[in-house]
Amino acid sequence: MSRAEETELAFAGPLELARRVRSGELGAQELVRLYLERIERIDPRLNAFREVLADEALSAAARIDAGADGRGGPLAGVPVAIKDDMPFSGHAMTRGSRSPARPQAVDAEPLRRLRQAGAIPIGITRVPELMLFPWTAGDAGGVTRNPWDPARTPGGSSGGSAAAVAAGLVPVAGASDGGGSIRIPAACCGLVGMKPTRGRVSSHPLKEGWLGLSTFGALTRTVADSALLLDVMHGAAPGDGEQVAPLRGSFLEAAQTPPIIPLRIAFSARVPPGALARLSADQRRAFDQTLRLLGELGHQVTEVQPDYGAVSLEFIQTYLRAVHEEFGSLERPDLAERATRQLAAIGGRLVSPRRRDRLLARRDRTAERIQRLWSDHDVLLTPGLASTAIGAEGGYGKPALLALDRAGRFMPWYPAFNITGQPAISLPAGFGADGLPLSVQLVGRPGEEQTLYSLAGQLEAARPWARDRPPLAVL
Repeated sequence: MSRAEETELAFAGPLELARRVRSGELGAQELVRLYLERIERIDPRLNAFREVLADEALSAAARIDAGADGRGGPLAGVPVAIKDDMPFSGHAMTRGSRSPARPQAVDAEPLRRLRQAGAIPIGITRVPELMLFPWTAGDAGGVTRNPWDPARTPGGSSGGSAAAVAAGLVPVAGASDGGGSIRIPAACCGLVGMKPTRGRVSSHPLKEGWLGLSTFGALTRTVADSALLLDVMHGAAPGDGEQVAPLRGSFLEAAQTPPIIPLRIAFSARVPPGALARLSADQRRAFDQTLRLLGELGHQVTEVQPDYGAVSLEFIQTYLRAVHEEFGSLERPDLAERATRQLAAIGGRLVSPRRRDRLLARRDRTAERIQRLWSDHDVLLTPGLASTAIGAEGGYGKPALLALDRAGRFMPWYPAFNITGQPAISLPAGFGADGLPLSVQLVGRPGEEQTLYSLAGQLEAARPWARDRPPLAVL
C-alpha cells in the first residue's frame, strides 16, 4: 500500500472502517498497525499521546480478527484514543498532573460501551492539568500542538484527542466538556464536537464531573461519525444522577436525514454579559456565511438575544469551586502547577460550601430563563471561538488570573450551555486568513441532539469539510 493509500485509509472514518472489518475486507490488526505507524511517525511533532498501548491494542485486534465479541459491532476493529480523564481499567488516570495516580479498577461506562461495540483503545491522550484550560500544555506533559500549525494550540482540555483525530492518528477519540472542552478543540482543529445533554452519557463510576458541568463525548471529523459515537456511548448506568430519556431511533439516522420542515433558527453573536471578548473578522465572516447558508437551505433565521443574565458569573464561580474540589483529590497537591494551586485557593476562599450549594440550587432557574428562547425556536446559532487557535502554550506558565482572562477572551460562547446542560455542537466553518479552521456553534433543546445532528448533517452536505486535512496529516 502506498503512502497516499495509507493516508486515505487512515481518514476513512469509523463507519467505513468498521464496515470493512465486519466484511473481512480489512483486518483489525492491519488497521491498528496502520495507526501505530502514523503515531510513531507524526506524534513526535504534536505530543498528542501520553501513552501508546501498542501491545494491548494488537492483542485486542487479534481477538476481533478471530471472531471475538465486538466483531459484529458498529465499531468493529476501530482504534480509539482515550482522554486522560476517563477511567480505563488497569491504567492510571493522571488528569495531566505530576501527582501520583493509581491504575483504575474498572472502565468508565462510555469506554465499556465503546469496547463492547468493537472499538480498540490504542492510547491515552494529553490534557492540561485537571482539565482547567482551553489549551493543552503543562508541567507533566509539555506542550501539545495543532496539526494545522504546530505553533498553535489544538485547544483544551481535550487537546490531545483533537490533535490525534485531526492528524489521522486515530479515527475517533474520547473527550469531555465542562466549559467547552469538546467544542474548543473541535473548533481549533476543524472537527465536529458534540457536547451531549447533561445525563445523556453516563459518568459512572465517577460522580458528575465539575459539579455537574462536565459530560463525556467524542471528537470526530464528520457529523455522521459523531452521531455514531453518541449512539454507542449514550445511556444511563446504575447510580447515575441526572438522566435523559432514551432516544427512539438513532442519532446516526438523524445525522443522515435532513430536517423535514424548515427549522426556526435564532442567531446571536452577542458576547454573554460579564465575558470580555471580541469576535475576530474571520470568525464573524464564518458566522455570517453560515447564517446565509441556513437561509438558502430554507430555514427561518431570526436574530434573538438569549437572556444570559449573569450566567458567566455563575459559571466562573462554579468552575472555581470545582477546581478547589478537584485539587483536593490529588494525592500530592504540592506537585501541582502554580496556576492550579492559585485557582484552587481562589475557589476555596471565594466559593464556600454554602455558596456552592446556593449555586447548584440556582442552576435550574438559570436554565429555565435561558431556555425560554427554545419555546419559539428550534436551534440557536452562535460563533464558535472568538478567533482561530491561539499560541500553542496558551496561558501556560502565567499567573492564574492572567491565564483565566486569556481563556475567557478566547471562548466566551460555550460555558453558558454547561450551566443549562443543553446539547451544543461545534462545526467547521471554513478557514481564516492564517489558514486555521473557523467554527460555529449550534445549541438545541435539552435531549434534542437529533435535531442538531440533522441540521449539522445538512450543513455538512452543503459545505463539505472532511476532505480538508492539515499539512502534518499527509507527511
